[in-house]
Amino acid sequence: MSDNIIKTKIYIDTSVYNRPFDDQSQPRICLETLAFIAIMQMIYSEDIELSISSVLKFENSRNPFQLRKKSVEKCICYAKYDQKVDIPIKNRAEALEFKGIKSLDALHLACAEASGCDYFLTCDDRIVKRYAGHLQVKNPADFIFLMTGEDNENKNSQRI
Repeated sequence: MSDNIIKTKIYIDTSVYNRPFDDQSQPRICLETLAFIAIMQMIYSEDIELSISSVLKFENSRNPFQLRKKSVEKCICYAKYDQKVDIPIKNRAEALEFKGIKSLDALHLACAEASGCDYFLTCDDRIVKRYAGHLQVKNPADFIFLMTGEDNENKNSQRI
């Protein structure tokens, strides 16, 4: 892969990392789990880049389920970027909260913005509907459809 190709940079929120542990008998949950697996494969193969944050690490550290916690830890070790929370990020998160986004979700979004991500992936429909900013907020399944769609062929020559 050429060094001058700009790779797609994503931020995955906690809901996506934990999706494999949810009830897979529900079609949407199963589809989102499969999409998450495909996304992780794209990260492993370095087709896209992962950004994480101190917020994600903090939230995961509070997970009472050790198997889930360890699974997230294994996934986030592939991150190329690790965004720390600072005053501008806190201020942006407060502005997002004012728009109806929960505080922890707002911090995730502000970190993704600050780290220069192209996409923010979540299973939370409220975030998809309420976020207003420069990130493209997508459900993981929608992200896979977008990245693998026929119209993406031309985009791949500039952005992977």
